[in-house]
Order: sequence, then structure tokens, then C-alpha cells
Amino acid sequence: MRHQRSPKASIAEERKAPSFPIRELTYWLDGGKDVTELKERIMLELERDPLWRVSDHPNLTLAETRERAMKKIRRLADQATSRPLEETMVRMGIISVVDPGFWTRFGVHFGLFFGALQGQATPAQLAYWMERGAFTMQGVTGCFGMTELGHGSNVAGLETMATYDQNTDEFVVHSPTLTATKWWIGGAAHTATHCAVYAQLIVGGKRYGTKTFVVQLRDTKTFELMPGVNIGDLGKKMGRDQIDNGWIRFTHVRIPRSHMLMKHTKVLRSGEVIEPPLAQLAYGALIQGRVSMVSDSANVAKRALTIATRYAGVRRQFSDGTANALETKLLDYPIHQHRLLPLMAQTFAMVFAAREMTVNYQQLMAQLSDLGEAKGAAADDAIKNLKETHATSAGLKAFCTWMCLNIIDQCRQSLGGHGYSAYTGLSQAYSDFAVHCTWEGDNTILTLQCGRYLVATALEARKGQPLPANLAYLQGAVSKSGAVDTKPCVGTSATAVSALDTLKAAWSSVAANAIVSAVRDFEAGLAKGLSKDNAYEFSSASRLHAARMHTYTYLLHRFAAQVEQSPAALRPVLTLLAQLFGAHSAVQHSGEFLQSGFYTGAQVETLKAFVNDACAQVRKDAVPLTDAFGYTDYVVNSPLGRYDGDVYEKYFELVTSLNPQKPIPYFDSLIRPLLERTNESELGPELEFDQE
Repeated sequence: MRHQRSPKASIAEERKAPSFPIRELTYWLDGGKDVTELKERIMLELERDPLWRVSDHPNLTLAETRERAMKKIRRLADQATSRPLEETMVRMGIISVVDPGFWTRFGVHFGLFFGALQGQATPAQLAYWMERGAFTMQGVTGCFGMTELGHGSNVAGLETMATYDQNTDEFVVHSPTLTATKWWIGGAAHTATHCAVYAQLIVGGKRYGTKTFVVQLRDTKTFELMPGVNIGDLGKKMGRDQIDNGWIRFTHVRIPRSHMLMKHTKVLRSGEVIEPPLAQLAYGALIQGRVSMVSDSANVAKRALTIATRYAGVRRQFSDGTANALETKLLDYPIHQHRLLPLMAQTFAMVFAAREMTVNYQQLMAQLSDLGEAKGAAADDAIKNLKETHATSAGLKAFCTWMCLNIIDQCRQSLGGHGYSAYTGLSQAYSDFAVHCTWEGDNTILTLQCGRYLVATALEARKGQPLPANLAYLQGAVSKSGAVDTKPCVGTSATAVSALDTLKAAWSSVAANAIVSAVRDFEAGLAKGLSKDNAYEFSSASRLHAARMHTYTYLLHRFAAQVEQSPAALRPVLTLLAQLFGAHSAVQHSGEFLQSGFYTGAQVETLKAFVNDACAQVRKDAVPLTDAFGYTDYVVNSPLGRYDGDVYEKYFELVTSLNPQKPIPYFDSLIRPLLERTNESELGPELEFDQE
């Protein structure tokens, strides 16, 4: 009989001597003590509210899941509109981790539908819809009708038409083909009374591009479908079943002209179309969803790592063979450290990138709001910032959602067989999060958009245009010769090759190399006689690669900036995590660093050794780092990620309480006949001639 140590004792060992003040790191991650205390109050409120029970989610049917989500909407609608905005945003950030499907269903109205009104309606239009309850969900519940059966990312190619009828001063909204059917529309199947419909504006036989129209779907009293509106339910999905996704077809549905949102493009009663001088500004509001997904990626990754790391701190497996020796913790195996701790570093990188991206977005929207009808330098500066924010948010949304999905699955696999259980928290997390890689822009398409911006910016820099701050590393890489001014790493020690400044320079070199390579491919396409757009397609593989390398570089630079701003007591552990992020990512892409000439083969080997050592160092703080994420057991919602380490007792209790012993419903109809069948076979009738 081997000596045993209880899981509670095992987890307590992990917290004996953290190298940093845990509470201070929580405050730093959250943005201050006040925010942390607000989060803790909200988490406790949710935990004590029976409506917000989450432990039984795996056992709910589709209908039960949707009904419970609707009950929560009823509860939260008043709360969200009566409490301060900051509190609501913090609450929704927590809910996005606790119940992501509900977060989506609630967000369809407040984030997408009402967001469309805020971003694209005139002041008079916004006031009109506010008076009718669009903000409070009193009389109006909205959905967002962009995606079609035949078109997703290509918004300009949407088929739904909105044709102006000057005789009646109305738009006629119509789905001309099957593929024009609005598809994946959250809230459409059961909930929405109105829809912000993206459709081709047609006036006097001329197309003016995709605009936004508010179309009533259902009678607000009877809830019957409006004439010409057909809606269906898309049913069961991979995840997020709380949201009632549906399809919508319009057959010559008439709406008042004033139901076209006209903050930017305007259609007068006479049929005159007035288009804005800066049409790009209309897309500023669409960036918000991408920015929120960077934050969501960080938040969900924190939960996954809390579960996997705490479990690794109590789970014991195998020993060194010494008599009566304790089995070894998973977290003490170097391979398990390599499995989880670089993911920890990635998560911190996402947290800090999300913080900065959110600030940048808020500054951009304030700039666009103040711009008004201004032209000249102010407008040019706004357009420049919009393009940069659009490209950065596109790259980060893609990169961070891919990264988070991988973190969830790697954490799930690290739980062994228990990771396959719906009750341990990560299988459903994976299913729920996977859609982030597709909605608000397919990740590959967004990465290509980022890559296109990088190529265009590099070309402009050649002509003397100033580079944005996050692309300053291109300064020496935009000569007409196409040469990259790489200054190789000169040190050979682990300290030299893994220093944070060295890693920043290394990644800058690699990103510059990748961007210049994409520029070369683009120019090669032009040299072949391709159009500008086709030359971009010709260089799509290198553009995608350039965007990936740039985003790694951006994350590391933002991480390093946050380290510099952090309290002194936190700087050592954050510096180590930043180094681990930069070094581990570099080892994973070592060929890029060899090709750029920044590192030699020997230096890459030294960097690998540093990663081993960094994992061993971070391992000492692994559980305290998850504690600093500040999630209560309610939010973690996994017996394997409990703070007290009592994983096996609570896991057993949860499984047995949700699956009590009952008579087997199909025993008499299926199991008993199977067990009691005989080997006698039907021989058929006896034949007369066989008797002769």
C-alpha cells in the first residue's frame, strides 16, 4: 500500500510560498481593487440565485436550455438598463464565462441589434426606437440579419434587396433567391420582433451597396409573423444551444423609408441618395464585436487553465519506484509543465492585449463621434486610426480565438479520461467557444485582412508615409531593395538570448521579414499583369503568414509594455511569463528566426533550454497564478478545478446526484429480449418431396 496524501493537502502545498502577492496580481489583472470587489459581488449574486444554477447544464434538453435562458433574459433586462454601464459590462464579462450561450442570446439584442441602432441611426431615428423600447426590450426585441445561406464574410455580396418605391415612400425588402435567406440569425426562431437587416440598397434601378434596415418580423401584441416574413428554427448546434438561431425569408416586405438607418448614407423622399464623404466610417461600430472576443478569449482561457492547473496540482500518477513513496503530481512532470505553462503565458498575453485593444477602440469611437462632418487632416487621421484598429482587431480576434480554442482542448486533454466528461467543464467549453473562430468574421478571412493592411502600410512607408507605432519595427524593412535590416542576437548565454528586449527584437525581425516577403509576392503578382485585388489573392498565403507573425509580435510588445507598468512586486513573475511566451513561441517557429538571421542554430538550442527552465520556475507559482485570476468555484464550475482541491469527492457527488439510479426504461423492450433469445432458428415449411 503506497503512502497517500489527500487532494486537499496536495493543493495546500501549492500555495505555501508564492513568489508574488496573489491579491495584488488580481487587482492588476482586473484593473483595480474596486473592479475586483465588484466582480466578487456579482459572482456571489449569481451563485446564490437559483435561476443561475449551472451545474446541471449538461443534463438539460434543447427546449429546457432555451427556456432557462429566456427566464434569465427576463431577469437581466431590467437590471442591465437600470444599473451603471460599468457594472453591466463587468457582469456580462462574468456571464460570458459562466453561461456563454445566454451571453450570446442576450448580446444579440443589446450588442448587435441595439449596437446597429447606436452606430448607424441618426439621432432622431435612435430616439424613435428608444421610445418604442429598443433599449429596454419593452415592446421591441431585436436580432441582427447579416449572414445569408449563401454569403457570410462577403458582406458586399449579400443578395437580400431593399428597393425604394418612391410612390409610397417605402422600401421593399425581398429575398430573391434561396441563398438570400438570412441564416444563423440569433433570436430569430423564437424571440425577435424586429431585425436589423443588411440588404442591397436599390434606388432608381441603381445599387448603392449594403445598408442596414429595421424590419419588423412579428406583431408585438400577437407575436404572429408579419405579412411576407417567413421564419424557421435551425435547431440543434455544436454549442450555445441557449440561442434560438433561425432563418428568415422576406417576400416583398414593405417598410417606411425612415426604417433605413441613415447616419451615413441618406435616401431623400425624392429618391436622391446622399452618400457620406467618408464611407469607411460606417464600419467603425462593427469592430466592437471583435474587440470583445479578444477579452472573451482571455477570460475563457483563464477558466480552462484554472481547471487543468489545479487538477494537475492534486492528481498523482506513478512514482519513482521507491517503497511507500508518494505518487508524483502531474504538475511535477516536466512534460506536463510544457503542456500547460506556455498556455498560461499565452493567456496573460491575451489579457494584456485585450486591455490595450479595448482602450484603443474606445479612443477611436470617441474620435469618430467628435469628427462630425469634419474634413481634411482630422478626417484623414480618423481614417488612418480606423484602418489600424480594424486591422489590429481583425488579427487579434482571429489569433486569440484560435489560441483560446487550443488552450481549452489542451487543458481538456490534460485531464485524461475525466476531460471527456460533460461534468468536468471543458468539453462543453470547447463546443461553446468554437463558434468564435467563425462569427464576427471567419478567422482566415480576418487574418488576410490584417495581412492586406500590413502590405499596404509597408508600401506606403516606402513612399515616406509614417508608420503606426505598432509597426515601427518595419522602419528598416521598407527599402525599395526589399532588404530587411536584421541585427542578429550577439549573445550566446540563456540570459542573453531570452532577455525580454532580445525577444522583442527577435520577433520584430521575424515579423518584418514576413511582411516584406508578402510585399514581394504582391509585387510579383502585379508584375504578372494581375489586378491589384488579384495580386493580393496571389499573395494570400504570405499575407496570412505575415499577419500571424505580426500578431505574435504585437502580443509580446504589449505584454512587455504591461510588465513595465506593473507594480514592482509583480514584475519578476510577469517578466518570466512574458519571456516564456516569447521564447516558447519562438521555439515553435524556430525556422523563421533562423531564416531571418536573428538567431543561430546554437542560440535556438539555448532558447529551448531556457524554455525548460522557465517552465520549471513558473511551475512553482502555477496554482497561485490561477488563484490570481479570481474565479470562484461557481464560475469555474468544475469539480476538478475546485479551490480546496477536493476533486474526487465533489466529482463523485455531482455525477451521482445528476444521474440517480433508476429502472432502465428500455430493459423489457430491448435488453431482456436480447438476453433471453434462443438459438433456435426458423426452418421454414417441410417440403413434400423431402419425405419421399
